[in-house]
Amino acid sequence: MVNNRSYDVIVIGAGHAGTEAAAASARTGASTLLLTQNLETVGQMSCNPAIGGIGKSHLVAEIDALDGIMGRAADLAGIHFKTLNASKGPAVRAIRAQTDRNLYKRAVRELLDEQDNLLLFQQNVSDLIIKNSKVRGVVTELGLEFYSKSVVLTVGTFLGGVIHIGEQMIGGGRAGEKPSGPLATRLRSYPFKVGRLKTGTPPRIDGRSVNFAELERQPGDEPRPLISQLSVLDDHPEQVPCHITHTNPSTHSIIEENLKRSAMYSGNISGVGPRYCPSIEDKISRFSGKQSHQIFVEPEGLSTRELYPNGISTSLPFDVQVDFVRTIKGFEAAEIIRPGYAIEYDYFDPTGLYHSLETKEVEGLFFAGQINGTTGYEEAAAQGLLAGANAALKVQSKSLWEPGREQAYLGVMVDDLINLGTDEPYRMFTSRAEFRLRLREDNADQRLNQKGNELGLIGEARNGVYQTKMKNMRALEEKLSREKIKPGSGAEQKLGITLEKEVDILSLLKRSDVTFEKLESLVDESEKLLLRQIETEHKYAGYIKRQDVEIEKIRRHEAMKIPSNIDFLKMESLSSELREKLDFHKPATLARAARIKGMTPAALSILLVHSKKGGLGAE
Repeated sequence: MVNNRSYDVIVIGAGHAGTEAAAASARTGASTLLLTQNLETVGQMSCNPAIGGIGKSHLVAEIDALDGIMGRAADLAGIHFKTLNASKGPAVRAIRAQTDRNLYKRAVRELLDEQDNLLLFQQNVSDLIIKNSKVRGVVTELGLEFYSKSVVLTVGTFLGGVIHIGEQMIGGGRAGEKPSGPLATRLRSYPFKVGRLKTGTPPRIDGRSVNFAELERQPGDEPRPLISQLSVLDDHPEQVPCHITHTNPSTHSIIEENLKRSAMYSGNISGVGPRYCPSIEDKISRFSGKQSHQIFVEPEGLSTRELYPNGISTSLPFDVQVDFVRTIKGFEAAEIIRPGYAIEYDYFDPTGLYHSLETKEVEGLFFAGQINGTTGYEEAAAQGLLAGANAALKVQSKSLWEPGREQAYLGVMVDDLINLGTDEPYRMFTSRAEFRLRLREDNADQRLNQKGNELGLIGEARNGVYQTKMKNMRALEEKLSREKIKPGSGAEQKLGITLEKEVDILSLLKRSDVTFEKLESLVDESEKLLLRQIETEHKYAGYIKRQDVEIEKIRRHEAMKIPSNIDFLKMESLSSELREKLDFHKPATLARAARIKGMTPAALSILLVHSKKGGLGAE
């Protein structure tokens, strides 16, 4: 094991990206070593202990469809479940679970410990072994050398990490943990384009000091949704409510008076933070006319009184944090038990990656997670799964998987990062996916099961669940096509519709006035989830068909290969800017070239002509 010092794949970092990467690599049969500076923090949720949400839950469903661990861990740790956008269209519905931080970490560790071909080892990595632009292993802080032909780097916020609380700056990957200084320095010596980003957390509150009677209670959904298709409701622990409160003019006044003491506004932070999840300082500054901002008060777990006040992330000094927190309704006597802070860290321009997440500069080296400029557990985990699978496939001399935008949200995210890059923390939204009616939570397994089997990622249990689901869905469709409703019948009245002739239930699903809520009484409890999915497929069949036409166009463009020997720099009919971009990205297909920022239809036509000629850039 460790004494052998040689593995197929080495994964550095055991956060959400690293754990999925290691598990995915091991599932393919590759011998895998997962290195982390602390085995006690494997699967740690460093920010809000929640999984899922708008856009993010789609990534979790895809991870689950490929037999990843995040969805199962979330169900084993979830203490409050909500279906968001429940009243909106099926493409944007999303499950979110508030989890118990300790239960989640425990679940991840147990799932990893059960995984064959995987060894965990506690050591900080200080260097990479690279020869002739190929990775050959890693070196730990104790000088231990481990060898492999594939390395996955998932170091989160630890590369050059600096924590900011007011005027104070502390080196750290997250509160209480040291950064990866030597590794950050080593990576900066390679021709990777490096930048700085920042994220932050709110102060944590002792729940015993909060007056919950003043807060708006938010119970979870009943019946509760399941995130993983391998889970059952009995997996869920005890359920607890969340709460809502708001800031007010007094809160805003204190923050405004002390903005100059915030790390964000004092000039101490150069990194860019997420626009869609701003600090409370940013909210006060950007929305100066707004009298209040909503705060979701979320429990950190069942065995702690610690609360996460989602919505007041801050880098203000501790004394200011205390003052403004105590102006909030219900928080008048609040005791802060962990100060909020901002953290600034290195990331590497993701345009320097292939769609497999392998780096262009170093063969066999893969990046996943926040190192690629993303934020969020779900974004990191999805990248980790892809990078881990591809790292294993590379060692096995198999074709690497590069998911398309029409195939998965994972494909959308990777394509966005590689073709467009990012200068702020990238977060997944449903609006980023042009084929989102096809890329729903409920059909992730139908989209990815075959691919997962081809890659060797899916085990017998997952396959069994999928096959059973598809069998039951076909049976229910057949049942609905046989069952008729006559005009004037009790069923007609129950549905609140008027029929001119006898019609089968399956046909009724296409009608806009017949909803799932009306039809669910006609099926068994075990059939309701399947009925909702069948309803979506039939009701939106026309829209889906139109999307399929566009998807087919993309696939034709993906089939149009750009010769590997093409010299983009010699294409004088293109602008110098486009030539340089094409030379940098080296797109393998016409479809990928089309998505490069600044590409025009005219330029694409020129590229097509050159590709048909066989390349080399000749005019």
